[in-house]
Amino acid sequence: MPAHLLGPHVVGQRIVIRRLVPGETGPTGGPAFTDILGVCTSWAGGTAVIERESGERVSVPVAEIVSGKPVPPRPNVRLRIGVREAELLSAAIFPGTTSEPLGEWVLFDHEVSMRRRPNSALAIGDPGVGLEEAIDKVESYYRSRHKRPRVKIEVGSAAEEAVVARGWFEDVTVGFQLAGLATTRRILPPPVEDARVEVQTNTAQVLITLGDTARIMGTMERDWLAIHDLEVAESHRRQGLATKALATLLEWGAERGARAAWLHVETTNGPGLALYEGLGFTEHHRCRYYASPTP
Repeated sequence: MPAHLLGPHVVGQRIVIRRLVPGETGPTGGPAFTDILGVCTSWAGGTAVIERESGERVSVPVAEIVSGKPVPPRPNVRLRIGVREAELLSAAIFPGTTSEPLGEWVLFDHEVSMRRRPNSALAIGDPGVGLEEAIDKVESYYRSRHKRPRVKIEVGSAAEEAVVARGWFEDVTVGFQLAGLATTRRILPPPVEDARVEVQTNTAQVLITLGDTARIMGTMERDWLAIHDLEVAESHRRQGLATKALATLLEWGAERGARAAWLHVETTNGPGLALYEGLGFTEHHRCRYYASPTP
């Protein structure tokens, strides 16, 4: 595509451009050229800014661009994560959680938190025994800790059929949403400069607060950023504070090498689903929490 057909309309797109290198000679004795591949983050004032995948930003005078074209975004390999591996990322959100394997199932327990995630069996994969025996073991594990037995199960699985047949009741259904960090950051507004950022002691976890109006937490696990505990004061809702909090958190994660972001959202949370869909998140899978009919 000739350079004159490029312009501000390519901002936000992944493009490749060929530029003239002033003062250098090419291998045939003519002008020297070089190619630059990345996301165009700005095209204004006679200068294009291209962000390479490494994060480096290259400013190129438009007059030096010979040709260029948009190219399809490179698939983020993190988005091909398996269901079980994805759900295991949750463990990092609750420091102090202990676990016990049951084949590929994992029985989680937290002495302090009473929330579902750190006190449920992740019943995905092969438990190494029959489903009836596996459910018996789950019940024994949690009852010995004086807790109601709970499981987290992929929707539509054989394990779900087994617990339903035993009278377990559905607690809540959640969607696992994920997005490439680079893509979502381009949609979000700039981070809030005066936000309070508190990194939790001895963890890869952060609490970000915007005055007394909004708060959000994030947890790093390898190059994954978990988004959780987003809250906006009722009197300040519908003012864009959720997106500002998210932008600030994703900036924090990007600075620490995060490449993908994920979160759980209840399938009945219409506003939350709309927010994340608008930011480029997609549903990877759904899980249901089930609780034993008796404590």
